[in-house]
Amino acid sequence: MVDYFYHFVVALGIGIFIGIQRESAYDEPEGKLFAGVRTFALISLAGFGAALAADQLSSALPFVGVLLVFGALVALSYHRDVRAGKPGMTTEMATLITFVIGAACYWNLILLAAALGVALMALLSLKPQFRTLAHAITREDIYATLKFAVISIIVLPILPNRNFGPPPFDVFNPYKIWLMVVFISGISFLGYVMIKLIGAQRGIGLTGLLGGLASSTAVTLSFSQRSRTNPELARPFSLAIIVAWTVMFVRVLVIVFALNQSLAYRLLLPMCAPLVVGLGYCAYLYIRQRAYAKEDLAFSNPFELGPALKFGALYAVVLLISTAARVLFGNTGIYVSSFVSGIVDVDAIVLSMIDLARAPTNLDLIVAARAITIATLASTLFKGVFALASGSPALRRALWPGMALMVAVGAAVILVL
Repeated sequence: MVDYFYHFVVALGIGIFIGIQRESAYDEPEGKLFAGVRTFALISLAGFGAALAADQLSSALPFVGVLLVFGALVALSYHRDVRAGKPGMTTEMATLITFVIGAACYWNLILLAAALGVALMALLSLKPQFRTLAHAITREDIYATLKFAVISIIVLPILPNRNFGPPPFDVFNPYKIWLMVVFISGISFLGYVMIKLIGAQRGIGLTGLLGGLASSTAVTLSFSQRSRTNPELARPFSLAIIVAWTVMFVRVLVIVFALNQSLAYRLLLPMCAPLVVGLGYCAYLYIRQRAYAKEDLAFSNPFELGPALKFGALYAVVLLISTAARVLFGNTGIYVSSFVSGIVDVDAIVLSMIDLARAPTNLDLIVAARAITIATLASTLFKGVFALASGSPALRRALWPGMALMVAVGAAVILVL
């Protein structure tokens, strides 16, 4: 009985919260709303009661009967709205889902009911953001995303999940290689969606933050070149570039924590040390900067098939080179290959070290952590050298101290690992 009462309270609470959201989002005079706080609470309780009756009578008919009656009422409400010139049915669909949530609470699916409630309220509340995203996304974005989604969903399950090649170079696993492609592209896509939602034009610093999720290299290249035509914005451009670099360290930590927590703990100090230094220098630039302009920065959709296939091939090559370097030259070979690979793509060497740190290779975690740190520092150094070479003199003066501090601190941490 106590459990039933707890489930009842959860169903009532979820219904009330959904009703509050609907009333707060409604902009018409009181009395014209199809369902408000009380109605949504009653709908959730109706689902709970229908499931209870079906259970007590050992028959699904009570539940189906109540659902049909309730569905008829929703249909009548939708018909009335259509006649009034308001064909939307968001609230009507929300009431049906609320009914199911109430039933799920009785069936002891509390976590599922709570997840449905949160997802429903999020979808109802984020209407302006979804509209912004829909207007910001181009047809090319949709095609690129669909192509990648179809190939990932269809191709990934049929790829063989076994290693190919003669030992100890049997590191080619098609399934794992493509899975890493999907994983990395998903993180890049998150940054791309955030840029589409919030807009890179909101500010140079924000562009650096969001652009770092999509491509810190793109931020570096773009703002370095723009500093020549807008030298008065050298300090804000430097701020955006270093913010993008610091995001790279966070990104690496997130990837490693998601795939290998033991290695991630070894990386906390090597990643956090240059990250803290970079953030400190960003704070210094932010305080010193006097100009803050709105700049637009173009990012390509990271779900394009060509770059995804190139990354998969690069990941496989880096994995093979790292394995061969370890067999032929020991740990020194891994460090050299990490430095070279980091200049090309940090994600590829990070995923390679994660893979090599697992059985049966069992690469030492300290060696893997050093290799990843070397790759991130090589990437930072390469982008910094490019920015210094292609940027304006004012950008060079503002940028080089931050780059030097981040690389120096990261190199010092490697020595104490």
